[in-house]
Amino acid sequence: MRKYLIGLGLLIVGIGVLYPLLSKIGVGRLPGDILIQKDGWTFYFPIITCVILSIIISILFKWFK
Repeated sequence: MRKYLIGLGLLIVGIGVLYPLLSKIGVGRLPGDILIQKDGWTFYFPIITCVILSIIISILFKWFK
């Protein structure tokens, strides 16, 4: 369990470090993501980004199992 938590922590740190690069290539602003901007507030729900990340993570878990 300890190894999984350390791995998860390193993954989160890696994503945090790579976030500026990922945002430049368009990850997080894919077609199908919901963005509503009204007077004084913004609602953003990255539904397609979540689906793609879920598929990638599922493939990785099956691959390394």
